[in-house]
Amino acid sequence: MGRASGFGLGLVLVLALTGCSAAAPDRAASRLDEVVERGELRVCSTGDYRPFTHRDESGAWRGIDIDMARDLASRLGVRAEIVPTTWGDLLDDFRARCDIAVGGVSVTLERARHAAFSEPYLEGGKAPITRCGEVERFATLERIDRPGVRVVVNPGGTNEEFARGALDRATVIGHPDNNTIFQEIAEGRADLMITDAAEARWQATRDPRLCAVHPDRPFTFSEKAYLLPRGDVAFQHYVDQWLNLALHDGTYQRIARPWLGAG
Repeated sequence: MGRASGFGLGLVLVLALTGCSAAAPDRAASRLDEVVERGELRVCSTGDYRPFTHRDESGAWRGIDIDMARDLASRLGVRAEIVPTTWGDLLDDFRARCDIAVGGVSVTLERARHAAFSEPYLEGGKAPITRCGEVERFATLERIDRPGVRVVVNPGGTNEEFARGALDRATVIGHPDNNTIFQEIAEGRADLMITDAAEARWQATRDPRLCAVHPDRPFTFSEKAYLLPRGDVAFQHYVDQWLNLALHDGTYQRIARPWLGAG
């Protein structure tokens, strides 16, 4: 009887383990498989942060990261569906509606609490952009943080977070449209903006009235990466492998060249 009981217990354990093994693939399903089965990569982006992401008046999407997301979708054999969001709603929209978020997304610890990041593809930091005659006036944070200096920010992102955290005496002005915010500086309604060095460089090439202030020596260190679902190792690994290849086989340089003049 003892032997029979032992046999019965062993059979129960085998069946239990077999059942666990059979269910494991469903529990371990990755966004990688879901995207392929769906035939669509859902990409969150703000559309207001050139050269990384831009949505024009007709609704067409362009930019380095938009084209990179399309390349990723092509490698997966699916189409890319761009989902518009804002910097303030980025995390919520990403978790509810998207597989990946792109468009000059800075790696921050706050974002890392709610999502994962790909390997970084660009290093930079915060640097000012101002009218060309004011470059020396705003060369340091000490010179910027003075009464009467008007610093314009786009709400909800790391630019506003930095400005409000670093400046006590300067006036920080919110401007809701990041596509027109640089006109505020060029036309004298604001004195400067502190943004990512890559954006400062690019915007300075678009308007001869504007100059980036020491973009090679930014105030901070930051990295750009793609936002990914937290805990999905398979999908993150695939994106990292794709990105590594794209950075070394000429794909990223080809996509970035029209925007940055990169070699």
